[in-house]
Amino acid sequence: MIDERKRKILMAIVQDYISTAEPVGSRTIAKKYDLGISPATIRNEMADLEEMGYLEQPHTSAGRIPSVLGYRYYVDYLMEKPSLSREEEEFIRKVYEDKINSIGDLLEKTGKVLSSLTRYTAVVLSPEAGKVPLKHLQLVLLQPGKVLLIIVLEDGTLHHRAFEVPGDITAQDLEKVSAILNAKLYGVNPEKIRYSLIKEIYYELAQHQNLINITLELISNLNQDNQEHKIILGGLINLFNQPEFKNVEKVKTLLSILEQEEKIREIFSQLNVGVNVKIGSELNLKEIEDCSMIAAGYFSYGNSVGFIGVLGPTRMEYAKTVATVEFLSKYLSEIIGNKNF
Repeated sequence: MIDERKRKILMAIVQDYISTAEPVGSRTIAKKYDLGISPATIRNEMADLEEMGYLEQPHTSAGRIPSVLGYRYYVDYLMEKPSLSREEEEFIRKVYEDKINSIGDLLEKTGKVLSSLTRYTAVVLSPEAGKVPLKHLQLVLLQPGKVLLIIVLEDGTLHHRAFEVPGDITAQDLEKVSAILNAKLYGVNPEKIRYSLIKEIYYELAQHQNLINITLELISNLNQDNQEHKIILGGLINLFNQPEFKNVEKVKTLLSILEQEEKIREIFSQLNVGVNVKIGSELNLKEIEDCSMIAAGYFSYGNSVGFIGVLGPTRMEYAKTVATVEFLSKYLSEIIGNKNF
């Protein structure tokens, strides 16, 4: 159990270490934070906090730094409720005023804004096609025996496939099939098309069973499209500006992890609804245990379709970063919902 005095000392150490990147000593706390207690008392309390696992001593006779447990306690119980200033919110809104032509452009811009405001590396997971509801589909006759399927999702992304069909399929047939499929599938996630719905479609379009087979198979395979599931990084250079990553080998290791999309997706897969703060070893990846990630999902029509986040040292400005990620995730969802691109 941490009493009030220990809480104040732990908070002072975390805040000081975040701003200076230097181990914090008892005299520093006494001089800078006006806690009304002597350096000797602070020293004793710091020793207790170290024994409890909230602080670490990187070198003999050096000051203390927060441990993962110390940062976790700070984030959960000590950190002031974060918020962005009105100027920062206006800056974000102005950035998005420029014309955005696709979801890819939107997410690239989001990565730049995140890295610019936080001074850390932004990590953005693009939508998985199978999790975004269908908005419209159209079957177009390219030539006898060849059809183009065009699919538009609710987030504005467009997919198309050409495939072969029996030569007697006409443009009128395709119009009829397109109309019925749009009526049945509008607003449905491709990965959640129910068997009962498929039966209805086959019942109404029994004479075009082969065409329906191909169309539904292509729709169900949307989330295997190589153009989706991308990891977008922003502000990689920010890594080199952090004292913790002056070691070239450490940076190389971190960069190699960022190049392995499956590992980044694995981290995102552990996240819950809302803003997530993963500190050090909580990321469950030894190669980046000196880092923290703050991330949140963004939504399309109430469905979680991707994540945005920042990766930085465990000595992160948690309050400011949480506020930035929270605001941007909500604003991004709003833009996608309004289809402003």
